Amino acid sequence: MCKQGQTSMGEGNQTFVLEFTLLGLSQDPKIQILLFCVFLIIYLLSVFGNLLIIILIQTDPQLHTPMYFFLKNLSFVDLCFSTSIVPQMLVHFLVKKKTISFAGCSLQIVVFLLAGCTECALLAMMSYDRYVAVCRPLHYSTLMTHRVCVQLAIVSWISGAFVCSVDSAFTLCLPYQGQNIINHYFCEPPALLKLASADTYNAEMALFSMGVIVLLAPVSLILVSYWHIISTVIRMQSGEGRLKAFSTCSSHLTVVVLYYGSGIFAYMRPNSKTMSERDKVISLFYSVMTSMLNPIIYSLRNKDVKGALRKLAGR
Repeated sequence: MCKQGQTSMGEGNQTFVLEFTLLGLSQDPKIQILLFCVFLIIYLLSVFGNLLIIILIQTDPQLHTPMYFFLKNLSFVDLCFSTSIVPQMLVHFLVKKKTISFAGCSLQIVVFLLAGCTECALLAMMSYDRYVAVCRPLHYSTLMTHRVCVQLAIVSWISGAFVCSVDSAFTLCLPYQGQNIINHYFCEPPALLKLASADTYNAEMALFSMGVIVLLAPVSLILVSYWHIISTVIRMQSGEGRLKAFSTCSSHLTVVVLYYGSGIFAYMRPNSKTMSERDKVISLFYSVMTSMLNPIIYSLRNKDVKGALRKLAGR
């Protein structure tokens, strides 16, 4: 276990950081109030949308299909994702002392990494599901059984837990002494590494290596799946069939571009010494915005989900 506290090293006392100060998105009080209102709405929409998706899929038998099984897992991950970050942001918009304890920072990193890495894997599994549905429709029921879906979901969570454990271990086991001001709105590993009072090369290489595993590997699977999907759709004779095939994949592809695009930009490049405002804006896409957009993009415009919603409302 890596612990932060007060200890003596060498000839003098070296005090380890017990809490961090987060600079957030703005220092202007008026802008902070505006941001509080904006992110409160985003968070409420995220919680409401994802909970609604989970309830609808759980209660409506017509939604007990592989696609919606993965979507239910994705909605739960998004709930964890946004809840690990946004509530603290909202509090910091209203108080002057924007601090977080080292333990709180550690917990935030672990939940953020677990949810984020699991989402990467789930998006790849969903692309495989779409590949089977479009390219091998006659074998869909035999290939995508409930047991297979559960196994794929378990693999997603295990891979997320593995990457999370490696990244958090390398990040949190570094000594943090003296500097405790994080130029970010939450404890994210790249931002925290900038404050470490030791060489961060190994930690940066660990983050990059895990990024290859959890970002580039799933992206490769997604690209291969969509290559086969597009090839199959082009060969279809029916225009209606093409439209239906593209509509079933367009939602997933939209989320993939938003989530992976911003995630790869943040984790698959050299770690600079400073956190720019652009970096913080980019991180908003995968840490906050996708959790709100996923229910809208995937399901709230879907006929099956609308039908389940009407049943739930008693109409």
